[in-house]
Amino acid sequence: MTPPLDLKGVLIFRGLLDPARQRELVAAVRGALAEAPLIRPVTAWGKPMSVRMSSAGRVGWVIDRGRYRYADRHPDAGRQWPAIPEAALAVWREIADWPDPPDSMLINWYGEGARMGLHRDADEGRFDAPVVSVSLGDPALFRVGGLERSDPTASVWLNSGDVAVLGGAARLAYHGIDRLRFGAGGLLPGGGRINLTFRVVA
Repeated sequence: MTPPLDLKGVLIFRGLLDPARQRELVAAVRGALAEAPLIRPVTAWGKPMSVRMSSAGRVGWVIDRGRYRYADRHPDAGRQWPAIPEAALAVWREIADWPDPPDSMLINWYGEGARMGLHRDADEGRFDAPVVSVSLGDPALFRVGGLERSDPTASVWLNSGDVAVLGGAARLAYHGIDRLRFGAGGLLPGGGRINLTFRVVA
């Protein structure tokens, strides 16, 4: 395996997933979304997010009446989340360096103009396990800061098949997606980006 790029403590494994594995993951994600459709969450400030979301696994991340939390059911469908696909779990086992499977796989869909502001993954109640993030589709400008929102940041373009690991001192680092090169990826017909984020939840 090629040594990862270290971006302020976040390890980025360039091209970890070849095109065949990327296509396999996209098909698996579409199967999960057939059971748990994408929704557009509304933030605690009453603003709809530009990214649409769903989840797979024991629990999924939701915004419930302005509160960020994990829930065992899809907020609209009322059903339990689908299981995390085996093709996705294989990525976690390959890269996470953690003995147990993740409890949640967050599915983020980025359409044209979508972005994700600086935030921390801090709702899990467990921070010794890493967060693993898989990029599929169009390139995205990934920005990483420090443990405070005001800390200096650094950015890099993530391409389809790249995998980022937030662990150790960078587990609670602020990070976000500033913009996409919409339509430049070639993996998803019509353009767009899928981001899969694996998390261990207490």
